[in-house]
Amino acid sequence: MESRVRQAVETFESGYTCAQSVFATYADLFGMDRETALRLASPMGGGVGRMREICGVVSAMALLAGLKEGNTDPANEEGKEKIYLLVREMADKFKSKNGTIICRELLGIEGREESAKPSARTREYYESRPCSRLVAEASGIIEEMLL
Repeated sequence: MESRVRQAVETFESGYTCAQSVFATYADLFGMDRETALRLASPMGGGVGRMREICGVVSAMALLAGLKEGNTDPANEEGKEKIYLLVREMADKFKSKNGTIICRELLGIEGREESAKPSARTREYYESRPCSRLVAEASGIIEEMLL
């Protein structure tokens, strides 16, 4: 399969959130249409609702892992453990490259944003943040571990 890393970055740089960009780029490979993928991942951007908690690309990796290996049986403890281990391994790979999986720490900001309104997506916005690189790194982890 041809890499989709560039596609994920281009999606982000066209105005979608980091979570949407990663999740929607790969969701079709696991049976989900693009519009549903964009809707599902939309609240995960900005560290979940712009609260600057877990980075949206990490959330997107977890959601994709769930589409591929998710457990549907509440009594299947082995299945629960398997998906949790996969998500932890993906998050650990991301953390080893970036030092954290927390949005505000990746961006170098203190605490939660006061406003839920997203920042204007300008050239300066993209140049001042590591988000395009983080989208690319998460996409590489997905391609390595899920595809």
